[in-house]
Amino acid sequence: MNLPSPSPLAAHWDLDPEVVFLNHGSFGACPRVVLEEQARLRARIEAEPVRFFVEDIERELDKAKASLGQFIGAAPENLAFVANATSGVNTVLRSLDLGPTDELLVTDHEYNACRNALDFVAARAGAAVVVAHVPFPLSSPEEVVEAILAKVTDRTRLALVDHITSATGIVMPIEEIVSRLRERGVDTLVDGAHCPGQLNLNLDELGAAYYSGNCHKWLCTPKGSAVLYVREDRQERIRPLAISHGANSPRHDRSRFRIEADWTGTHDPTPVLCIPAAIEAMGALYPGGWGELRERNRALALEGRAALLSALGQEAPCPDEMISHLATVILPEDTTPHAGPYEDPLQVALVTEHSVQVPVMRWAPLRARYLRISAQAYNSIEQYEHLAKALTALGLGA
Repeated sequence: MNLPSPSPLAAHWDLDPEVVFLNHGSFGACPRVVLEEQARLRARIEAEPVRFFVEDIERELDKAKASLGQFIGAAPENLAFVANATSGVNTVLRSLDLGPTDELLVTDHEYNACRNALDFVAARAGAAVVVAHVPFPLSSPEEVVEAILAKVTDRTRLALVDHITSATGIVMPIEEIVSRLRERGVDTLVDGAHCPGQLNLNLDELGAAYYSGNCHKWLCTPKGSAVLYVREDRQERIRPLAISHGANSPRHDRSRFRIEADWTGTHDPTPVLCIPAAIEAMGALYPGGWGELRERNRALALEGRAALLSALGQEAPCPDEMISHLATVILPEDTTPHAGPYEDPLQVALVTEHSVQVPVMRWAPLRARYLRISAQAYNSIEQYEHLAKALTALGLGA
């Protein structure tokens, strides 16, 4: 099979050349230079593990937080490293003191893993989960704001809201959502799994009580690196998922939040320690740095979406202003039972027959079926055109 060529920048990654990889959004992909930095750090640790974990690690974590904090507009003192965004969401939810009179608000676009965490915490406390229906297709960001605010009551304790939704790939109007909820006395936990590196963030200015985001996706760090932001006035109540030595530390040179979060037990810290290298490497791909990278990725996502919509004979399911590096198209409903590593037989056919790796998702809350593309520097428009032709060949064309 003659596969389309990726972008020339694909030379910075070790992606399989026999796969048209259009799914950066699921797990990211780490550039070679960042993996080399991780190997260097691992060699340093293994050369003298005691010295590293006793003398060096706190200083190295501080350096990584300073670099990331500047990048995402957050004071380093407000940041904790976690393994992934889901762990960050769990950290917050499982720290809350909830009761039977409390309500937790969420939309029906929320990522399944984080919704499960919300349901678990609510059931344990006897609290209620209130779901705001956000339509898709939708015509404007205002529809999202109205849907969420309509479900707020005087019992709402917290709202869990995506910044960029996983299945539908839309950028939520998070600034207005956070501001309007805060006016009503409701804290927001932002599930920003896709946002560091994809959007230009300023978390201190955003003002959300909590924000959890992955670095291993669009920041392109090694797997297992994510950040939890906790606003200073909310840090006293947040405890890490693993209670460790920091719980009874006699130190007073740092906040309890930092002391507990920075050491929860022995683990591999190299993914988060690679954050400065990843920021530098990805920012060097284009002369215009991160700003140009974001602009090009967004333009490619929109161009790729247009190719798919043309092949499927569809209108755009959301306005361009709600698209960043992810874009979703709606597929005909298919309720055929399917078992296997992929959610949908169409994804199997795309992988096996057309060498395309792209997610096809059945989104039960909205009773719909979606295909979501990602756009990263290694992709080319020819790859999305190849996907469009593959969909037509598989009987999904207009």
